[in-house]
Amino acid sequence: QVQLVESGGGLVQAGGSLRISCSASVTIRGITAMGWHRQAPGKQREWVAHITLDGHTEYTNSVKGRFTISRDSAKNTVYLQMDSLKPEDTAVYYCNAGQGSTSYYTPGYWGQGTQVTVSS
Repeated sequence: QVQLVESGGGLVQAGGSLRISCSASVTIRGITAMGWHRQAPGKQREWVAHITLDGHTEYTNSVKGRFTISRDSAKNTVYLQMDSLKPEDTAVYYCNAGQGSTSYYTPGYWGQGTQVTVSS
């Protein structure tokens, strides 16, 4: 059974940095991308970023230039480095894996989420 486990969330001041990680319990066959979504209180879950197997990355506009997604295939791990954090980045961040390319991303596996709180 595939499990995605996030770690690294926490409380940080505005302008600070945080790196969250996601490890897959097994190598997930058939996926072409991994990524992150987030859900802020009272808001819908939104896509944040994803990375394809060949390393191509895509970001939602609100995090471009501040967040960096990367992966370590040997460790079945994907990372999200978050810099210049803003209070509006406060959310539960969910790791996921699925099908994706430069133009779409459809997750099929989800983690339980990790809380990121940015104080002003």
